[in-house]
Amino acid sequence: MQPDLTFFAHLSVTVGEPIDLGQVSDGHRRLVPILGGTVEGPSMQGRILPGGADHQILRTATLTELDARYALETDAGERIFVHNTGIRSGSRADIDALIRGEHVPAHRIYFRSQPRLSSAASRLRWMNERMFIGSGERLPNSIELDIYQIA
Repeated sequence: MQPDLTFFAHLSVTVGEPIDLGQVSDGHRRLVPILGGTVEGPSMQGRILPGGADHQILRTATLTELDARYALETDAGERIFVHNTGIRSGSRADIDALIRGEHVPAHRIYFRSQPRLSSAASRLRWMNERMFIGSGERLPNSIELDIYQIA
């Protein structure tokens, strides 16, 4: 049976300058600070709280593994923890351009993720028991991410 997807929210995640840790035992690591941003969806609006980071591993010249952890706060004051894992791949030239902070058109980069959302807020506890997928675009100073609930 094919699952249905329901649009959940658009996240505009403001990011800082990547911290390049170089080639370590498990790959080339980078930390990308999450500085803030906005959340807009049919059932919630809010902001992305500063203090998170995307822990990246550049596995090959064309593949980056993503592991972002950060918090959202709705306009009602409810907080949501986000653990978003995914991959971003493209040609060597396009990935090099992204690493240099340049814009690459979204259709040339495969950027998909699986955000896990969790909240202690009674209105949002349902999301602790649901799965989501994301489709993103890397801009020079932000990540634009559309999140869908898998029905």
